[in-house]
Amino acid sequence: MRTLAVTSPAARQFARRASLRRSLRLLSDFKHEQTRPDLFYGAIARDSADMLSDLYHEVTGQDLTGTVVLDVGGGPGYFADVFARHGAHYLSVEPDPSEMHAAGIAFAGSARGSGMALPIRSSSVDICFSSNVAEHVATPWDMADEMVRVTRPGGLTVLSYTLWWGPFGGHETGRWHYFGGEFAARRYRRKHGAEPKNRYGVSLFPITAAAGLRWARGISDEGRADLLGAFPRYNPRWSWFVTSVPGIRELIVSNLVLVLRKR
Repeated sequence: MRTLAVTSPAARQFARRASLRRSLRLLSDFKHEQTRPDLFYGAIARDSADMLSDLYHEVTGQDLTGTVVLDVGGGPGYFADVFARHGAHYLSVEPDPSEMHAAGIAFAGSARGSGMALPIRSSSVDICFSSNVAEHVATPWDMADEMVRVTRPGGLTVLSYTLWWGPFGGHETGRWHYFGGEFAARRYRRKHGAEPKNRYGVSLFPITAAAGLRWARGISDEGRADLLGAFPRYNPRWSWFVTSVPGIRELIVSNLVLVLRKR
């Protein structure tokens, strides 16, 4: 398999943000996912908008003003206000009605639908983005194919997902997923007296960096989109080289970002 450059040309602008300080700040926010989701998702929303703004500007020379951004798995709309401040027209697709209404946010730009069959016209959005969703999908590359389908030629498809063998692969079950997803789920149930939110084999699956890179290079070879780069979203930039190291990247890259430009 071909290896990647240490720094993706598409991510040079975003790389300047990728400091150790940013990584530690995000890590601090992550602990609030279950107890204060507004803090957790607020931090992820701001970081996502900055990342997409940087990537889009690097590739097109334009900012997000007037762009149509589709968020696949957008939940209750935590990201809407942040993208609006960047001047984007933000839309989301969410399959779970309970998630759509979980935070009481009044957001009219969300549609209920499956990521594997997006209710969106082909070649109609400037950026199709998904953050921390692919690991919850049994067939994530079907979803990724759909994301490319709805992106306009010249637009960006940006898929960001949590790697199973990374430190956050087990989500709320902690590091126990290294002993197996079923083991981690049973331990969580014994300790907390309830099932984990993300149930292994039902709503949490062992997704890898290698699989994502195979998919991205495959559609590039097919002429559907160009893989512009892959980088570890939450790592400081001096550690980005690990994306090029098979095996090691599965453990060190907690979240992989794939950036593709639709042909």
